[in-house]
Amino acid sequence: MASASFLKSSPVLDKSEFVKGQTLRLPSASIVRCRPAAPSVLTVRAGSYAEELVKTAKTIASPGRGILAMDESNATCGKRLASIGLENTEANRQAYRTLLVTVPGLGDYVSGAILFEETLYQSTTDGKKMVDVLVEQKIVPGIKVDKGLVPLAGSNDESWCQGLDGLASRTAAYYQQGARFAKWRTVVSIPNGPSALAVKEAAWGLARYAAISQDNGLVPIVEPEILLDGEHGIERTFEVAQKVWAEVFFYMAENNVLFEGILLKPSMVTPGAECKDRATPEQVAEYTLKLLHRRIPPAVPGIMARSFLSGGQSEVEATLNLNAMNQSANPWHVSFSYARALQNTCLKTWGGRPENVKAAQEALLIRAKANSLAQLGKYTGEGESDEAKKGMFVKNYAY
Repeated sequence: MASASFLKSSPVLDKSEFVKGQTLRLPSASIVRCRPAAPSVLTVRAGSYAEELVKTAKTIASPGRGILAMDESNATCGKRLASIGLENTEANRQAYRTLLVTVPGLGDYVSGAILFEETLYQSTTDGKKMVDVLVEQKIVPGIKVDKGLVPLAGSNDESWCQGLDGLASRTAAYYQQGARFAKWRTVVSIPNGPSALAVKEAAWGLARYAAISQDNGLVPIVEPEILLDGEHGIERTFEVAQKVWAEVFFYMAENNVLFEGILLKPSMVTPGAECKDRATPEQVAEYTLKLLHRRIPPAVPGIMARSFLSGGQSEVEATLNLNAMNQSANPWHVSFSYARALQNTCLKTWGGRPENVKAAQEALLIRAKANSLAQLGKYTGEGESDEAKKGMFVKNYAY
């Protein structure tokens, strides 16, 4: 079992922006009744946290900053640890997550961190609450709230995302623990259709999740992931993504979701992983931005794009794609919500050894700074390590 010595955190700062959200509450803006004639039916409240939601979303979507996704389930985190020869124990997960949240200066480049439930309630190896350490770094704590994918009956071997049951009570508890935004991931498969049923299920689930999260003070990250599997070209990905996002925003409007108080985590528009025709960062940016302009209202404050390291991209390619999307003015803050694209080199550098903690933290900071520059459209790729370039689809980029 590995343990590590970690750098001491900076003095505790005022946490009023994240912990005293109740002081920002507004009177309920409206009551929307499903059946006006029946006064006892279920109602959907809109607006009780409106001001705070908008403020939180703008804080996360601040210039030069993005999201560190460290919300891997315990099982998935175990796979990451196994890749460096560590056993999947709570102590090892705690050591690695402590390494991540205590990187000195991380808040200069990261505005939010998505946590798994265990981490939200967990302390560092020095006994400080993970949430408190993040707030000291001026990083907004977030929480993964979906309960994972299960088979969708009546579909073409597709999935739907569970977790709406009990979501209201869970999000209320997460808010009290210090979380200020949430994440819900569902998926759409191009090789399997996608069927109209699967698209509608994904859109409706995301809309209900978003409404419930906002009702309990959490900014929802809306994430319908277009899976990378398949031989299809970039045009087919674009076509499917347009359909999915149209459905998502239709149902969010039906559920009275406050668009100024959400964040989006769209898949970048790329060819399928098995497609022979690869796309350059400029092409990925062109198609992704075209999708956003056609489907996303300007009221949405932040686009926190995901990467595809599992599909063959490298950390550097994910950064190049983001940089290309920020070469022209956008009505939104176009940034990153990366997991492996920030952590991959960091994890390998650490290797579970206490003496490697500082070097591993420096590796994470390098990646965070690179993506910060990409959010500003100023990334050049100079000085990148060979490790950060591994996994790239094409090799003819100039770094």
